[in-house]
Amino acid sequence: MDSDNQDAQTTPGAAPSFLRRWSPVLVLSLALAIILIDMTLLNVSLATIIQDLHTTIQKIQWVITAYSLTIAALMITGGRIGDIFGRKKMFMLGAIIFAVGSFIASISPNVPVLVVGESIIEGIGAALMMPATISLLAANYQGRDRSIAFGIWGGVAAASTAIGPLLGGYITSSYSWRWAFRINVFVAAILLAGSFLVKESWDRAAEKKLDWGGVILSVTGMLCLVFGIIESSTYGWVKANQSFSFFGWVTFSGLSVSFYAIIIGAIILAGFFYFERRRERLGHTPLVSTGLFRNRQYAAGSSVIGISSIGQAGLIFAIPVFVQAVRGLDAFHTGLALLPLSCGALVAAPIAGTLGPRVGLKRIVQAGLILVSAGYILQTITLHAESTVASLIPALILVGVGFGMQMGQIGNLTISAVPVEQAGEAAGVNNTFRQVGATLGTAIIGAVLIASITSSMSSGIKASPVIPEPFKVGVDAAVKEQVSNVEFGGGAELPAGLPPEISNEIISISHSAVTKANRIALVFAAVSALLALVVTLFLPAPRKSKREDNLAVRPVH
Repeated sequence: MDSDNQDAQTTPGAAPSFLRRWSPVLVLSLALAIILIDMTLLNVSLATIIQDLHTTIQKIQWVITAYSLTIAALMITGGRIGDIFGRKKMFMLGAIIFAVGSFIASISPNVPVLVVGESIIEGIGAALMMPATISLLAANYQGRDRSIAFGIWGGVAAASTAIGPLLGGYITSSYSWRWAFRINVFVAAILLAGSFLVKESWDRAAEKKLDWGGVILSVTGMLCLVFGIIESSTYGWVKANQSFSFFGWVTFSGLSVSFYAIIIGAIILAGFFYFERRRERLGHTPLVSTGLFRNRQYAAGSSVIGISSIGQAGLIFAIPVFVQAVRGLDAFHTGLALLPLSCGALVAAPIAGTLGPRVGLKRIVQAGLILVSAGYILQTITLHAESTVASLIPALILVGVGFGMQMGQIGNLTISAVPVEQAGEAAGVNNTFRQVGATLGTAIIGAVLIASITSSMSSGIKASPVIPEPFKVGVDAAVKEQVSNVEFGGGAELPAGLPPEISNEIISISHSAVTKANRIALVFAAVSALLALVVTLFLPAPRKSKREDNLAVRPVH
């Protein structure tokens, strides 16, 4: 027996043994937290950054978009590199790269430097770290401990996207948006120090050579696909809302550039899977083993992750629009309004991890998705233009508890379906599903919100008995031009000289339109959660405790 195992089995209640046992999950969860928080951190700091860097909201939107785009494109590659060269090594390298990118972003004098620092360098670091957090959890924990570890990881994941706006609002208002990036440097140092408590793992059977053809095809395909999804709200899904010029060489004005990008991305990804299958048949190590998707448990689990992420992203996108545009809250208080969501997830996740081996991971995931669906539906029913922030709390807690129950355990159930040696590769694919689902959710629900707000305000203005007919055409045109500002909690600037009663009527119509749009967005979120619940039927039947422990260390096909 080695010294580490001996230490783990002596005086299990002693503090040093307890800390050594659970330190890895705390380190890996902290890494996940800073990656996810950075995805939402800047959303509440847009006005300040625009003023400091003398830029426009469209350019800053692209900074945030490109960060998610880089992570999604490189996630599979990052997971496979960890399998080959060591997951802990790549985790540590990712932390260093992430810190370098954060520092560059914190001193950026203009948007191009911010893009290089946050969107590209930070994104590369995150793509190395994120799949490593899952695969290292699988390698460092087994059985019941693994369920608890994934529960903690899932709670942190669910809470981080809600904490991001709160933290960003506080740092921006109290200090500077640049400190949001500087803090990452110190967090990365903690991760590097803590990584020495994490056991290394890798795929011993893999060739020590990267599948560069697979890398190029996967990155190109994901870039095209995710770009098309993200930009669909700007350029349209099929018909072009506005023209797009590619370096002046090609201009897309009939069909949307998003339509072309999604089609090209899908074709390249199909070619990627054909290339990987052929490479595997020739006896070489592929970037992604096509056998992963012949494993029903893994394929179903990954699908649940992607589909449920659509609704999660939609909720995080929609509720801040309501509380800022209708209730008039600032960035910091918007973050506070989402705290019940974070608290519910953080409390429920470790409890779900403890119960998982007893009642079955599948049942825990299904129960979580039922609670999430119920929370979305409750929010849809109770949301009105007069709703207070306090009235949102019950539904947010319900959704948060559901997030916490299912998010970590679906990761555990999915990764447990493959050998530990393939955990990095499997985690990379898992996180890609999660990222694409979140991107798709933001794009679809963002487009639904804007379209619904525009339609409702236009019909409300035309039907209003308060607004005189001569005013209606001008007011309608002014509101349509500025309705996208609602996405960021702003409102349309009304024409000067309007009588107070007309201004108040327009504000009332605006609040009703935003509320109606949020209810529609929440219906979409509920549908995604219910669809994910249906997909869980393809997961294997629940197992008893001992067999569940075996599931954590053996592949299931």
